[in-house]
Amino acid sequence: MQVFGLDAPLAAFAIIAATFVIFAAIEFAVPFRALTQSKPRRWLTNLALFAIDTLALRLLVPVVLVGMAALAETRGWGLFNMLGWPAWLEVTLAILALDLALYLQHWATHRVPLLWRMHRVHHVDRDFDITTAARFHPFEILLSMLYKLAIVTLLGAPVLAVFLFEVVFTMLTIFNHSNTRLPQRIEPAVRALIVTPDMHRVHHSVVERETNSNYGTMLSLWDRLFGTYRAEPEAGQEGVRIGLGEYQDDQPARLGWSLLLPFVSNRRS
Repeated sequence: MQVFGLDAPLAAFAIIAATFVIFAAIEFAVPFRALTQSKPRRWLTNLALFAIDTLALRLLVPVVLVGMAALAETRGWGLFNMLGWPAWLEVTLAILALDLALYLQHWATHRVPLLWRMHRVHHVDRDFDITTAARFHPFEILLSMLYKLAIVTLLGAPVLAVFLFEVVFTMLTIFNHSNTRLPQRIEPAVRALIVTPDMHRVHHSVVERETNSNYGTMLSLWDRLFGTYRAEPEAGQEGVRIGLGEYQDDQPARLGWSLLLPFVSNRRS
């Protein structure tokens, strides 16, 4: 499958891997916050979850979604394939629509008990760094894939839009989970457009009203538009406690415990 004359899976993997390595190096050199748990143990668990998710389609997501977009285009399925608008407009609107759809999905994972059971695997992490971006339960990844496939099909999203969205979305997921901080002179300007680590760190606070805010991953627009935006945690960026209130021990750093978490009691912070 070719995009810009390049092999789509290889190009996506190379860009995402480079992003991960860059922010891993920045975290190592100038971490914003000291970690509360053993980094090797956390990284082993979080990256093991990523490896399991990969077997459950995570690395195939860009390929499968781009393939669905190509199939929809061939069959004439979906909104944009019926409208025939200029390519640049369809790509722009499709990226905005996909980002909105993912904002709504994220909001739902905090509101629907069954979805929260799976999503809290992401939130119990007591530290906040690039491996948190990889820490999702495989069942959540599978459900997310089905949801994205449905959205891409209904939209008839252009192939280019789907490829660009998935790659940029993943890059920004790594960025806004990184244990870094932008210089305060540029933070407001960047945050006006995209989600920054400071903005998303609020979402990982143990304080439930803060956890239930800042659902965006790519554009910060949706949180502002729908009233879920919170500028800062009450304890400040350096003092905010990460995780869920009832899981402040070492269990989140254990792989088996993390995989079993959706099947135990559905407590909130």
